[in-house]
Amino acid sequence: MLYSEKVMDHFEHPRNVGSIPDADGVGQVGNPKCGDIMKMYLKIDGNNVITDVKFQTFGCGSAIATSSMATEMIKGRTVDEAMGLTNAAVAEALDGLPAYKMHCSVLAEEAIKAALADWYAKKGEPVPECCKLPCDGDEHGCCSCG
Repeated sequence: MLYSEKVMDHFEHPRNVGSIPDADGVGQVGNPKCGDIMKMYLKIDGNNVITDVKFQTFGCGSAIATSSMATEMIKGRTVDEAMGLTNAAVAEALDGLPAYKMHCSVLAEEAIKAALADWYAKKGEPVPECCKLPCDGDEHGCCSCG
């Protein structure tokens, strides 16, 4: 089987889909030329705990599954814990992804970091280096960056 049962479950029954109108942090990454765009919304309380997270993803089944899994992995966690989430951890939690779909897990990591960077910016605080995205413009996590 090309995709694990967990990938199929998160694709067919994605968790935390939608938006948060009054989100504390919003991040969008992707490249329309590649076909995958992810947007993450975070609610963060006074103790820096992510109390709610939602996503909107336009893309393939792997993009939807990685978005869903990533939200499950950071909900209820601290900002510091969320900053440490890696694409490899997301892929592992899904029992693996085909090599040519690993860029989807990179997008999930980058979408979370972009939302966290937005949260820091809205608070007027410097964005930690680990939240800064590795590339710019149209290439986040896709094609030439992933």
